[in-house]
Amino acid sequence: MAQIKTTKEFQDLFEIDANINRLVKNIELLNYINPQNIAAEKKKFYSSKYNYEPQFKYPKIRFNGYKLHRLFFSQRLERIEDDAIRQLYEDIIYEYSGLIECIETIGQGRKFYYNSLKSFGTPTERSIENAKFILRFDDSEFNEELLPLYNAQEAREYFDEFSKRYDFKYNIRISNNLSAAAMVLNNTQTLVLRKSHKFSLNQLKVLTNHEIGVHMVTTFNGLEQPLKIFSNGFPNNVESQEGLAVYSEFMSGCLTIERLKELAFRVIAVDSLHKGYDFSDTFHLLHNQHKLNRDKAFAITLRVHRGGGFTKDHLYLKGIRNIYKYAKEGKDLGLLLTGKVSEEYIPTIKKLKKFGLAIDAKYFTDAYVSNDNKDSNLDFILRSLK
Repeated sequence: MAQIKTTKEFQDLFEIDANINRLVKNIELLNYINPQNIAAEKKKFYSSKYNYEPQFKYPKIRFNGYKLHRLFFSQRLERIEDDAIRQLYEDIIYEYSGLIECIETIGQGRKFYYNSLKSFGTPTERSIENAKFILRFDDSEFNEELLPLYNAQEAREYFDEFSKRYDFKYNIRISNNLSAAAMVLNNTQTLVLRKSHKFSLNQLKVLTNHEIGVHMVTTFNGLEQPLKIFSNGFPNNVESQEGLAVYSEFMSGCLTIERLKELAFRVIAVDSLHKGYDFSDTFHLLHNQHKLNRDKAFAITLRVHRGGGFTKDHLYLKGIRNIYKYAKEGKDLGLLLTGKVSEEYIPTIKKLKKFGLAIDAKYFTDAYVSNDNKDSNLDFILRSLK
């Protein structure tokens, strides 16, 4: 095993890491991408018989993009001696530069879409085939746990109770301006719940395992690390993090075929952006062709069309496929819980640990301890994804 290096030997690395940490605080994409007038535009869209193009309004940007780019690219990366670690930081700077461009062009149609493509990509033929494969399965079985019975305040209480199993404290906020039912804001350790949403018991199980069991776990593990980059996020961490989160749903026994279909519909919807569909085209594809009820069709359409074409949602299905395979091969899930990291950088994480620049995950997703999935169809589907 390599000798643990001292902080002094890595002084330049810590300096660069601290500089990047200061700069990153401004660019939480999720703070900017959620429209502020969803309810009003949804009403107009429905009353137009689904043929109106919603005009969404977005929060004002609170940073100078040009200045931020300049500060990112002025980092003296040549001072980092190790090739793999230097490459990681180079990739990180390009990643954050791309996110700045995304935020700066929110609401600017195709301009935003092209920046989103650069940061999050678009579904491959293989992903589209996987989505179509999932959509062939029947999910019509009645289960009263799927009935929407709980309001946002009751959901908050459920989250509070669930969170007692983890030894960390986070904030919970209820908001009107959210396109998802719930989301985690990493930089403020805050869980946000959508005020108007009615949650089913199974959805509460899904969201607690997904948002707290993985997203909050990796948030707090990242904060424990010597290097801030574990907290701020490695390149392409969305795919691995969402894969881990959906895998926790599977392992805790609350993943359903209906939920997998939702991830498949997101792939189909993101692919419609590539085909030049506008908001109502994507909605009609989901509602008329695929027979999704109008609220679900609207929610998925909103997620992918916000900003001007947000392609991130195709990564959930790719992520669960890769993490399922990774876990089945008996690989260490703990490595992927060390922060907001991605599978492709595992060799670099191992190297950082050898040098004493990274530590084991303090918190571990409890859903991973035993497999509580009872649905053999789900196992078959996940095993069969290409």
